[in-house]
Amino acid sequence: MIEWRMRTEDVIRIRFAFSPLMELVLSLVALRAPREHSAHLPWVRATRPLVAELDLAEVYALVPVRGWMADFISFTPTEPQPDIATELDTVRRTPPLRVLSDLADTADVPDEVADRIRADPRAATDRIADTLETYWNTALAQHWPSILRLLEADVWWRSRRLADGGLQALFADLHESVSLDGDRLSVVDPVEWSGDLTGTGLTLVPHAMGWPSVRKMTGRFKPWSTDDRYQPMLAYPARGVATLWETSPPPPPDALAGLIGRTRATILMALAEPATTTSLAGRLGLTPGGVSQHLSILNASGLVGRTRVAGMVLYRRTTRGDTLVE
Repeated sequence: MIEWRMRTEDVIRIRFAFSPLMELVLSLVALRAPREHSAHLPWVRATRPLVAELDLAEVYALVPVRGWMADFISFTPTEPQPDIATELDTVRRTPPLRVLSDLADTADVPDEVADRIRADPRAATDRIADTLETYWNTALAQHWPSILRLLEADVWWRSRRLADGGLQALFADLHESVSLDGDRLSVVDPVEWSGDLTGTGLTLVPHAMGWPSVRKMTGRFKPWSTDDRYQPMLAYPARGVATLWETSPPPPPDALAGLIGRTRATILMALAEPATTTSLAGRLGLTPGGVSQHLSILNASGLVGRTRVAGMVLYRRTTRGDTLVE
């Protein structure tokens, strides 16, 4: 069991963040253990032939199916919405001593892989980041807009839970292994550890590709570190993962399209769950500028509302919008 004790300053510093690198790393597990991540079977079947020619032995060693992963490629996001290029650049800039420390904590790394990394940690970070970038472009880049939409919807849901019911409501259905008792947040884990958050707060990272697992960063193994990448984190499966690989939303009814226009009707249909302008554009094959214009009109008409959550502007249908669609 892992247990964090939260002070008042920790509570006010709880934040949400996304991490494309986390999705990438967790997908490497799903790719090798599809039975344990059955929600992603359609993606696994489509992706295995695409990555068959890639040399993934080194990154597979750093991301075991079970046990501790290398923290320098699965760290706590340092900003709410980093892009993959930013996170891979952070991997490349990992100090050699930190690479070696994280390597020692990683489960069951084959000797030949460990020896190669130890021989030149700086070259290893460049090589590993290059491999991860190639894998991302091959296996996940095209799916990132859909994944991001799912994560945005989860953050909106959790933020509403927090606003309506406080911390107890936020954590009540986060994951079956997570529980809150007073100022103590507990997560089921093979490791026994208990400690204070000491004012650093906690970063909550919804993920899709690691479903149904939870990942933790306690700071236990890096007590000397002030690096934000090693701050406490709880990565949990986002709501609605089972819908991720569904086909595109159905076209809007002709009557609705005739009333407000086909593009606005399509956008309104897509906003059953909250989304940003960027994710809507990627999902629907439209330009962000065009989506923004349509959203402004829908918002002015009272059919959609917008709210700012974790640095993002999220749009969702209003009750009036729901009624019109129905």
